[in-house]
This record gives sequence, structure tokens and C-alpha cells, in this order.
Amino acid sequence: MRYCMMAVVALLLCACRGGKTGGESAAGDTLKLKYAQYINIVEHEGYTVATLSDPWNVGKTLHTYVLVPSDRPLPPSLPKGSVVRTPLQKAVVATSVHCGLIGQMGRQEAIAGVCDVQYINLPFVQEGVKQGRIADCGSGLQPTLESIIDLQPDAIFLSPFQNSGGYGRIEELSVPIIETSDYMESSALGRAEWMRFYGMLFGATQQTDSIFQAVEENYGKLCRQAKSAKSRPTLLMDKLTGSVWYVPGGQSTVGKVIADANIAYPWADDKHSGSLSLPFETILEKGANADLWLFRFSSTVPFTPAMLLQDNPGYSQFKAFKSGQLFGCNTVGSTFYEETPFHPDLLLRDFICIAHPDLGLGDPKYFIKIGK
Repeated sequence: MRYCMMAVVALLLCACRGGKTGGESAAGDTLKLKYAQYINIVEHEGYTVATLSDPWNVGKTLHTYVLVPSDRPLPPSLPKGSVVRTPLQKAVVATSVHCGLIGQMGRQEAIAGVCDVQYINLPFVQEGVKQGRIADCGSGLQPTLESIIDLQPDAIFLSPFQNSGGYGRIEELSVPIIETSDYMESSALGRAEWMRFYGMLFGATQQTDSIFQAVEENYGKLCRQAKSAKSRPTLLMDKLTGSVWYVPGGQSTVGKVIADANIAYPWADDKHSGSLSLPFETILEKGANADLWLFRFSSTVPFTPAMLLQDNPGYSQFKAFKSGQLFGCNTVGSTFYEETPFHPDLLLRDFICIAHPDLGLGDPKYFIKIGK
């Protein structure tokens, strides 16, 4: 009897900490999502099932989550999936963008640990780490297991990658791993709509529904304004990283934002929803005559065209370089990565401000013209 009781207790603890369950799911109400393609949410009596589609394998499931309110007992029969007790109180978050969204929900106190803290330009995170309220859990690619064990978090937010081979020893902790595959959506509003799922996790559904509605309305308004532009310049994105130049795929969220801004893009017909890694010669061949060049950089001193040429003299061959149509986003201190993925309307506005100044939207927020 003693061993039976211990087994029951172990099973209950596993379920409370995010153990996996198996069983048949009763019919529920599917939450209508307008844009997101890789997530399905069905609300049942006493729990919610969120199913993430595998963006790299058509027809397969990446992960299934069963969200159960923590103030209710576990239902006697739950569908197969990772149980997550909501709202989350102690989460380890490996990405700056999701830290930013959680802060916008007003639930920043639920962030117990972060990864790659040096790249998170959010004052509440930086201050929290300094004061010890938020733990530094090391690299997002290889989080510090000991720090996570000490925290005993309710969930760990990690980004999945194709053929990554999983998450190593973290998967042995019996803590739900929230796979943040929203970045694989092929539309900007599709990715932004994932905030409704994240809002459910943190008990902030009203906040995220309201934020998304505002984003959707503003994005649509900006699209209509962009269509009225009389010109359609061509845009080149980013620059070399080592020997490789990463550009947004034609079906990526950034690629779609460029199209919605009524801007021509050399890779508009490309079918990839992620980034393309290309050699300099390919970029020069397709993008040499682009009218505008936008790129991200990291610098503690004012950036100049001369600094571009120090990196690679070949940049001088681009039309945008010759004409001085260079616009840079300095990621040191900028909240570009924390804001734009779930607020694509802000990125769309930047593109329109730069490509169609005649529409009178004012100055861009992130990409500033690079002077001599």
C-alpha cells in the first residue's frame, strides 16, 4: 500500500509540474484565429488545449499543451499533452521578444529567469537581474541547468529550430517547455496573433486581446496608406555576418511587411518563411540596384558609411550606398527586437516612412538615416 500511495503522489506531482497526460479529448470550442497558421486553440470545460503545428514537417504536431487553471483540481481525464498550470508565476524566458511581450501584459513579475541577458534591452529585466529578482540563466542555446533547477520554474520558454535535436538535459526536468515557434509564421499579423496564446499562459487574455486588436487595426490602416503611394522603390535588407549575408525570405514575416509597405524586394518571389543565407556575390547580383538599404548593426559610436567599407569594400558597388540611401538600426539600446515581432505595425510604419516620405508619417523609429 505504501508503494501504491507513493506512486499516486509521484503522478500527481508530475502532472502539477507539467507532466504529460494521455486520453481522449471531448469536443470543445475552437478559438477563432484570423491569421496564425501554426497554432490551434480549443477551449474545454476546465481546461484549454493548444496544439502547435510543426512548421518544418507538414501535417505533424510540434507540441500539444493542456492549460489547466491552478485554482482548480486537475480534471479526471485530460487529452494527451504537456499539462501547464495557469497563470504562470515563475517562468524562464530565453528570448528578448517574449520578455517584452510579457512586460506589455503587465506580468513582468512572472519572469523568474532569462537567457542572454546582455542582449535584452528592457530596463525592468536589466534592473531585475542586477537586484537578483531575475536569474541569469546563461545562453539561450545552452541554458545553465543548475540555475533553472534552483528556480523551480512553472515553464521554460525556448525557441525551436529545425533539426536541432531537442533541448538536451532540460527535457529531463519535468517542467513544461513552451516552444516559441511563432517566428515561423508567414505573415506579420499571424506571428503577432500568438500573443493571445501567451496571454492565456500568464492569465492576461484581456490585455493581449486588446493589444492585438490595436495592432491589427493600425497595421490595416498603414497598409491602406502605403497603397496610395505614387512610387515603389526597391529595398535591400541587412548586411554581411562573417562570410554570409542573411536576408528575409519572401514568405517571412519581414518579407510580408516589406510587401505591405508597397516596396519592391529582390526576394519577393522566394518561398521561404525564414531567413536566406547567401554569399555576397548573390546579394550583389540581385540587390545592386536597390534604391534603399536598411540594415541592423551594433555599435557604441555613431555609425558612418566609412565603417561599412571597413567591413567590406564591396559595399561601395551598391546603388543605395552611392546615393546615400542608407538607414541603420543600432541594436545597442534599441528595442527593435523586443517590440517589432509582436508589433509589426511599428516596423511597417518605419518602412513606409523611409520609402514613402511623401505620405507624411514623420520620422522612422528604428531605422535612422546614416550620415557621412
